[in-house]
Amino acid sequence: MTNTTKTAESQFTKPSSQKSVDTSTLINAITEGLLEKKAKDIVLLDVRELTTLADYFIVCHGTSDTQIRALANSVEKQVKDELGENVWQQEGKDSRRWVILDYVNVVVHIFTEEKRNYYGIERMWNDAKITHIEDEAT
Repeated sequence: MTNTTKTAESQFTKPSSQKSVDTSTLINAITEGLLEKKAKDIVLLDVRELTTLADYFIVCHGTSDTQIRALANSVEKQVKDELGENVWQQEGKDSRRWVILDYVNVVVHIFTEEKRNYYGIERMWNDAKITHIEDEAT
């Protein structure tokens, strides 16, 4: 008989227990990466009271496939350089219509404007506290 207890425990251990980065510091690094590449309409959704999926969603859009890739790469580089953290999971970098960068407690959604309007993340989570992120340099 094999011992499955250890496997079952490790399977359900949240990766967030391994994260040492403060959430607000992570959010700042992510938004810096987005602002550097001129992301459009950056919104921070505080979903801590609404779901266990994450604490925050950051939603924005780009104007082209090239910009969407640049936004995702900029976020990954900024977080890695500033905090030493890698993205935990990512999806959509090849299609560049909806890129998801999952940092466990903060999930970044980078859309084309058309896909952002279609999927309506902000409408879906309309009970979340919403903060609009502006570039302070402009």
